[in-house]
Amino acid sequence: MSQLYLADRHMVADAASLMRVFGDYAADEAAIRADHSRTLGNVVHFCRWRQVERLVRLLAANAPSGTVH
Repeated sequence: MSQLYLADRHMVADAASLMRVFGDYAADEAAIRADHSRTLGNVVHFCRWRQVERLVRLLAANAPSGTVH
């Protein structure tokens, strides 16, 4: 998985909210929101929702990510 950048704690809250409302489809919803932002030309929100999507996928994964010691 690519590196994850969290700009603020609101990204974590957005991810948690999507997971609560959309369940297994939370990452898909974040991707839809990112695509919508890109369509509108809003680069900032596009990048934000892509990072939220990555965070949701990371939190939903059943396997460890990165180096395991």
